[in-house]
Amino acid sequence: MSGEARLLWDEKVTRYNFGPGHPMDPVRLSLTMALVEALGLDQRIAVSGASPADEATLVTVHRPEYVTAVQRASRQPEDADEKFGLGTADNWAFAGMHEASALIAGQSVAGAETVWHGQAAHAVNFAGGLHHAMPASASGFCVYNDAALAIARLLELGAERVAYVDLDVHHGDGVQSVFWSDPRVLTISVHEHPRTLFPHTGHPEETGAEQAPGSAVNIALPAGSSDEEWLRALHAVVPELLAEFRPQALVSQHGADTHFEDPLAHLTLSLDAQRLGAEAVHAWAHSYADGRWLALGGGGYAVVDVVPRIWSHLVGIAAHAPVAPETLVPEEWQQRVYALTRGIGPQRMTDGRSPRWSEWGAGYDPADRVDQAILATRRAVFPHHGLLA
Repeated sequence: MSGEARLLWDEKVTRYNFGPGHPMDPVRLSLTMALVEALGLDQRIAVSGASPADEATLVTVHRPEYVTAVQRASRQPEDADEKFGLGTADNWAFAGMHEASALIAGQSVAGAETVWHGQAAHAVNFAGGLHHAMPASASGFCVYNDAALAIARLLELGAERVAYVDLDVHHGDGVQSVFWSDPRVLTISVHEHPRTLFPHTGHPEETGAEQAPGSAVNIALPAGSSDEEWLRALHAVVPELLAEFRPQALVSQHGADTHFEDPLAHLTLSLDAQRLGAEAVHAWAHSYADGRWLALGGGGYAVVDVVPRIWSHLVGIAAHAPVAPETLVPEEWQQRVYALTRGIGPQRMTDGRSPRWSEWGAGYDPADRVDQAILATRRAVFPHHGLLA
């Protein structure tokens, strides 16, 4: 058993279940853990549970009246208060909502504690990454913002600089909102342009409050952006900022909904580009954050074909036991897929692509839509960090 990484897992996280027909199907979590086990990754990483976040922890980010409203809706879903974003079209109320949400939050907080105290260099909670939840409301399938709660715990423990990198197709608006005025936290979100996707925020001009200029970074990519374009944007912005900011810990969100099969968004990434993104974040954690890395899940609604594979890759990367892309998906996992969904899963741990991208330093095309997006972000943010756009 490796002491270098920890995987937070408890089957009870699958109780975070909005019900039949909702896109956030918890089968994606069960199938991910089943694939982790089928690939033998659970033998390469320490797997353990964590206690649910208590109220004292939750109110470091969320307002007490909101936590009370979630608890009330958890007991009586029919009485959910839409004023708090509960019982809405996106955030259906369900029995046990508070308990399941607090468990996911507790796992991310425990992961933050683990990496800060040096009990493991890396920690993974693929049930987490619920980045849309606001201090006083649920939003975008997210009840408690475990990513923000984990960052808040790192600050409580003494971290002076924490970086957050969000690779979900949707803007990480909740985390940005929580730390908008805090110069200790650098939030970076790479997402589909708000013109075409929820939550319709995350423009490059959103750069943080007056007392924290340049603390919010938004790379808004046009719908249809490809593997090569997404990877070019990621590498054109993130490493320079991390090198200048010098975080003492790195928290990342790995929503799987950038994939071309995802039904709720419009980027066209392959599993292979997503894996390269995770590998890059891992390398940046070692280069710029003393190896302290908390990796979270997030969105992802191709619940069989995409989510279990990319998050299993994420676990392997964190365990320093990466899964080769050409690896065949184990037959025992295929049987599990059929048992739970009556469907057939993918055959390999790859989509068969080998993305190659050009580095920003080699020059850019001012007429190219992705280069325009990159340049807009660099011009908006880099001067605040003393960097050339």
